[in-house]
Amino acid sequence: MEDSLIVELFLQRNEAAISESCEKYGSRLRSLALEITEDIGTAEECENDTYLEAWKRIPPHEPRAYLYAFFARITRHLALNRIREDRTQKRSAFLCSLSTELEQCLPSCEDPQLDQLVLKEALNGFLATLSEEKRNIFLRRYWFLDSIERISERFGISQSKVKTTLFRCRRGLKSYLEQEGYVR
Repeated sequence: MEDSLIVELFLQRNEAAISESCEKYGSRLRSLALEITEDIGTAEECENDTYLEAWKRIPPHEPRAYLYAFFARITRHLALNRIREDRTQKRSAFLCSLSTELEQCLPSCEDPQLDQLVLKEALNGFLATLSEEKRNIFLRRYWFLDSIERISERFGISQSKVKTTLFRCRRGLKSYLEQEGYVR
């Protein structure tokens, strides 16, 4: 079923919207949550919670042209929240290390709401300057939270190349933000 028709079912408050969403995107959403939580049961809960959250958010949102991205964002946030609540110190250390990697090139937040919008635009602008391979590696690391090893396996490249690419991307991001006036 087309995304616009699924959104229309949500708008009509027809429960078929959930079953159609599950059929079309369920495995992808579960896979996304599983990569973050590393637990199939938690991943399934995140998938189910995604549909509930979408039910609450549609309307006012009408993500006809970006339904999977809408679901994926919800799933990602639910999975990250679950990690914060349930996981061990080891997983928290992983999230902290990712934050530390990006802190070196992102501006500090004085007005979180404004900075979030500005930073979103800046990141999108920066990502548009990258080659497809670099953009995919960057997103797999910092959006999907993949490990260096998993990225290496996924793209069939060495871990050293992944690390080097990420380092250069972070350095490029910092330079881009400085050129655009976001970082002093």
